[in-house]
Amino acid sequence: MNHPLARLFEPAAWGKLQSKNRIKYGSCCVSNYNNRDGTHTIRELARTQVIAQTGCGIITNQGAYPDPLGEGKGYFRQVAIYDDSCIPEFEKIAGYIHDAGAIAVQQVLHAGRYGGIDLGYCLQPSIVPQTLPHFRPPREITKEQIRATVQQHAEAARRALKAGFDATEVTSFMGYLLATFNSKFTNRRTDEYGGSLKNRGRFMCELIDAMKQAQGDAPLVIRLNGNELMDRWGGNTEDECFELMQMAAERGVDMISVTVGWQEAPESSIGRDVPPGYWRRLAARAKKMLPGTPIAFGNRLPDPHMAAQCIADGEFDFWEVCRPMLADPELVHKAAAGRMDEVKRCIGSLNCLSRLFRDLPYTCTRNPQLGHEYDPAYQLTPAPMAKKIMVIGAGPAGMECAITAKRRGHDVIVFERGAAIGGALAGYAKNDLANSDDLTSVVAYYRKMAEALAIEVRLNSTIDVKAMRSMLHRYDVAVIATGARIDSRFLPECTQPGLLVDALDVAAERVGTGARVVVLGGGKVGLTLAESLKKNHGREVTVVDSDKRIAGDVMPSFKWRHTAWIEELGIPTRTGARVLAIGAGGVQIRTAQGEEEFLPADTVISAVERRPNQELFHELEWMIDEVHGCGDSLVPRGLTQAIHDGFRLGARI
Repeated sequence: MNHPLARLFEPAAWGKLQSKNRIKYGSCCVSNYNNRDGTHTIRELARTQVIAQTGCGIITNQGAYPDPLGEGKGYFRQVAIYDDSCIPEFEKIAGYIHDAGAIAVQQVLHAGRYGGIDLGYCLQPSIVPQTLPHFRPPREITKEQIRATVQQHAEAARRALKAGFDATEVTSFMGYLLATFNSKFTNRRTDEYGGSLKNRGRFMCELIDAMKQAQGDAPLVIRLNGNELMDRWGGNTEDECFELMQMAAERGVDMISVTVGWQEAPESSIGRDVPPGYWRRLAARAKKMLPGTPIAFGNRLPDPHMAAQCIADGEFDFWEVCRPMLADPELVHKAAAGRMDEVKRCIGSLNCLSRLFRDLPYTCTRNPQLGHEYDPAYQLTPAPMAKKIMVIGAGPAGMECAITAKRRGHDVIVFERGAAIGGALAGYAKNDLANSDDLTSVVAYYRKMAEALAIEVRLNSTIDVKAMRSMLHRYDVAVIATGARIDSRFLPECTQPGLLVDALDVAAERVGTGARVVVLGGGKVGLTLAESLKKNHGREVTVVDSDKRIAGDVMPSFKWRHTAWIEELGIPTRTGARVLAIGAGGVQIRTAQGEEEFLPADTVISAVERRPNQELFHELEWMIDEVHGCGDSLVPRGLTQAIHDGFRLGARI
């Protein structure tokens, strides 16, 4: 096979099983699509049918809790596998996977420290309070409960095999029950389950023994941390993590999935601030230490070409991938066909985890259909009547709408007043300290799909009443995707010409800044600019915000990243402050303490609240049959909402 991804797509033996390739679909924690009693919904079954068709050789079903009381239940709508009555629904899922020619693996997930969501408490090896406030207070698990929990895992494994799964998996990822026994941060017991690393790993070894005994020669996968990222809290060292892997291998596990981090870790493991491939050294270390044990890995490794090279270099055996396939379930098929430029790349925004950690069903920034596979309104059915559609604005909302409508058979033309596709996202991406290539890939995708679908994009084209009069009756539909602008109306009038500039102009490099900069607004636009100006351009920057805290409009799972950057870069902030005057070489503010302070500046950037560009709604109302809006032109929000708005509108016009 002379394919650039040959190693990734070659068949691979796994024990008595044969995988059609070296791609393992990871469980991605849980979806939260199910019933509160742990039974499946049609929403979940429809999702798993899509997963089954991803082209992976091994597919891991999401984690199911194994105990009837629900001490292992970490999410309101997590599936259960604690009783034989659960088996018929799991049979359907195993059937979907087998029908697609893949190996079916069922994960058993006891959330431990993060469990007991319906009970008001959680189980841990020791009473160690959580560092995050939204979890339940801990109770120390007794020896009798330990034995019962081990047996529950074994019974869950038996049920999975009875349902038709080929293998099972137990996870310590994210700080679940197994991780809390392994880690010296949460395991402070003085009996045989605590103290030394050997004792802390005893629970893991007993789980492995019991599950293997229950499932005979069916393979068992264990997910173990290569790095907990919990040094601040006294967690395991990296060396201790690898000693635990050695113990698991000696106990006879059939695959080790190398993972990274806990929910409480004070640094990122899979967000876009982590460079792609950053953690691959952990997999390589595991493979070198355990050459006879299959190693699966995929943390922040979204690129199949990088994965194929890692396999060729002997760094790991199976590419374990999940979130990139939430973003684009066709990833494997597109990669095999050499169409990587058509892939909706996972950009590590962690919208999925932001929702999941708030007990909501997970969704994906890039893939509006995730979680709606069962819903006819989200399917791209042929348009009952082809329409001539003008989309005004080539940002994410407008382009998503245009692509979706074109795929349904409409005739679509996009009008963009700027010189390129991308809207405000293009400027935002240039200043992103995380991994700007993730965000620019969104723009590149839209350019590629416009070309592939023959969508005409007219750049440097302004649509107003005069322009519309010259095009009357040529179009059936106008989609207004004109975005939003910074709303500086409520700032004091600037008395010094050229001192006050617009954040979006700075981001797009239409205007520059002086050496001393004051940014008015501590939301995501202001923070991104402040961080970039300080780190990349050496500016002296101060952030002023009227709210008590910065990052108010930032996605929950990324707020900490901005606050950490502000601290690391030494950017002063004035929160709870009111701007009194702009001019005379700076900004006069009233601090949260009621004192006046003058902040000297060569440039003052307005990054205050945004307001939608809605003028065209009124101007076009009597000039075209249908007028619709999407994205920030309706309500200024974020990239996720822009993409989803555009898709939903394109799917129903």
